[in-house]
Amino acid sequence: MTHPLVGRPAPAFALTDQNGRKVSLAELRGKAVLLVFVPFAFSDTCTNELVDLRDAPDLAARDDLQVVVVSCDSIYVLKAWADTHRYRGTILSDFWPHGDASRDYGVFNAQKGLATRGTFLIDADGVVRWAVVNPTGEARDVDDYRREVAALLG
Repeated sequence: MTHPLVGRPAPAFALTDQNGRKVSLAELRGKAVLLVFVPFAFSDTCTNELVDLRDAPDLAARDDLQVVVVSCDSIYVLKAWADTHRYRGTILSDFWPHGDASRDYGVFNAQKGLATRGTFLIDADGVVRWAVVNPTGEARDVDDYRREVAALLG
């Protein structure tokens, strides 16, 4: 089943990264964005997924793609995780107002107060071109990201 956002403009956001810098979707315009929502940075599955992203220079080093991770954790938790795992990419906090960006992308679990495992590939014009949402506890495969990025960007 296709996610309802595919083919539509991506919902705008302005969130703070693990280093205290404000990042908005609007400022990322002009390049594609791989937007990866994770429940909690320090959980085993999330850690493994983020380490896979960290170890995927073919995605992170592209000039035409920005990989952005979003979690409902505070910036302090995200900074501690990034430092612990030597993650240099952008991790945004959707902590307050709690889960607003996650809600806009349809991946917020209000009962648990977390973002589910949703990934959105947004083109340079801000349109969602691909999306996948995995069930709780089920990791995403970085090769799926590679395939979809290659299909969009070559």
